[in-house]
Amino acid sequence: MLFSEILGQVHIKSHLTKSADSGRIPHAQLFVGPEGSGTLPMAIAYAQYILCSNVDGENHSGNEACNLKFAHFSHPDLHFVFPVSSNDEVKSHPVSANFMKHWREFVTTTPYGGLFDWYKSIGIQNKQGQIGVDEAQEIVKSLSLKSYEGGYKVMIIWMADKMNIATSNKLLKLLEEPPQKTVFLLITENEDDILQTILSRCQVLHFSGLPESVIAETLVSREKIEEKSAFKLAHQAQGNYNKALQLLHKNEDDFPFEVWFVQWVRAAFRAKGNAAAIQDLISWSEEIAGIGREAQKQFLHFCIEMFRQALLLNYQSPKLVYIEPTVEKFKLENFAPFVNSNNIHDIFKELSDAIYHIERNGNAKIILTDLSIKLTRLIHKK
Repeated sequence: MLFSEILGQVHIKSHLTKSADSGRIPHAQLFVGPEGSGTLPMAIAYAQYILCSNVDGENHSGNEACNLKFAHFSHPDLHFVFPVSSNDEVKSHPVSANFMKHWREFVTTTPYGGLFDWYKSIGIQNKQGQIGVDEAQEIVKSLSLKSYEGGYKVMIIWMADKMNIATSNKLLKLLEEPPQKTVFLLITENEDDILQTILSRCQVLHFSGLPESVIAETLVSREKIEEKSAFKLAHQAQGNYNKALQLLHKNEDDFPFEVWFVQWVRAAFRAKGNAAAIQDLISWSEEIAGIGREAQKQFLHFCIEMFRQALLLNYQSPKLVYIEPTVEKFKLENFAPFVNSNNIHDIFKELSDAIYHIERNGNAKIILTDLSIKLTRLIHKK
């Protein structure tokens, strides 16, 4: 993985390579950044820079055989940990090692991919993956062995916020007394979900969303699309290169979040004093309850963004609005007046609470029905 292939984040590239050149390599670093900002490719490029003794800010000047191993992410001193769950292939006690073939394919084809993309690639989109205690034992086992090539060992933990408490505590012990010449690179989109004791032992690097110009230029050069279309997609992507690619290659199998959102708010409008419309909301809740927890969380985050966009339009900030609804007869400007300062905080709170309860295995049908009835009241609040 060449640093030149990673989009933007120039100051982080410079910091990482210069610190490695001078021999100042922290034993634990946490890369924090939103989806599509390049945290994973940066971690891999940095691992390659360390393991292959590269210099001068790029991964082509060191050990040639070592650099070739990184083309397939198969270097014996590079270890990956990521959230998993049981599926048709792995029935019980799933750990990252069971999914390495899928992981290498995922990183090769979608290095900017998000957590839900990964879950779909291994067929667990209806479940919630985690980094469990079985994984913690694998981490200890891997790092107890000597380095294969006599230098550093690098452990990349992707979506480290998905570690459960038992795993976090075992990792904490390793961070407190790290094995010699071992580098931990933790990656997360949610810094607040990392144990404070782990945070305190990591050097934290914050990644920002990618500039529209960087995304647009990359779409033009790599995807061969017109500049005008590229800038439109870049604006809609909001700093997320993965989202830009998803918008470009619209997959018909994706969940129809926009359709579900419009059905929901229309039913909520009709439900005030209308018993028949309440039944529509219950039916809607049953449908969404059947798609799996991870997809439900994704959808509710989408709803939060739709309400936020409507609020921006209501308060005369059209330049910040990037969503362009495609559902027939639904216009964001017509919906916007119903989202205002009197109800937006409560709407956000109810959506956030629903995500929280779904994540903790609450009954999705009850949670979504309760949310829908509350929306009926809030959407009419002046």
